[in-house]
Amino acid sequence: MQPAISLKNIHLTLGEGASQVHVLRGISLDVPNAKSVGVVGPSGSGKSTLLMVMAGLERVDSGKVELVGEDFSKLNEDDLAAFRGKNIGIVFQSFHLIPNMTALENVAVPLELAGVEDAFAKAETELRAVGLGERLTHYPTQMSGGEQQRVAMARALAPDPKILVADEPTGNLDEDTGTQITELLFSKQRERGMTLVLVTHDPSLAAQCDITLRVRAGEIEQQTEKPIKKTRRKTAA
Repeated sequence: MQPAISLKNIHLTLGEGASQVHVLRGISLDVPNAKSVGVVGPSGSGKSTLLMVMAGLERVDSGKVELVGEDFSKLNEDDLAAFRGKNIGIVFQSFHLIPNMTALENVAVPLELAGVEDAFAKAETELRAVGLGERLTHYPTQMSGGEQQRVAMARALAPDPKILVADEPTGNLDEDTGTQITELLFSKQRERGMTLVLVTHDPSLAAQCDITLRVRAGEIEQQTEKPIKKTRRKTAA
């Protein structure tokens, strides 16, 4: 079976002239379907840029990026945006909700723009699934940080993406609320069989993933995988 995400010798440079930085340096990686990946590393290591490459939000200078078998280099910007809208859900640290739209509208309008039928009914279902059934008509300023992140999650999940990427999704939340959000992320990932890529500063959070990547200076310094739990078979007496 083809991997959900396949990167082959990825290089990416950002900036120009004296401020130019070689952010990603020859990264290769295969992520199996329906697995969770935690990406950790110091600030400036390239982990968020790596996530943006996986989400189709950054074009690489060289190398090959494939998601669910689609070669990004063969897609123009419109086709890439359409592919991303159907296949990739994105959750950011800072929520990125539209302030003059209700929770329901924040989830439904992107679906409408993508041509999804019954967008508002779908949006309501997703908001109820993340525990916001009573907050449908509230605006972002009327909600707590945790509730706003749940709206952002509902928006990311609404198109039924194959891949969910999250960049520091608990960075603006207190510890208890952050724990609730990460538990929700993992439960939705398992429930829907999605591939999850999670960038975090918290090694203990990354360790909950099936695969942990440590990024340093634009390279994968270490890759570890959780051992597969073996179930013991009962023998007849």
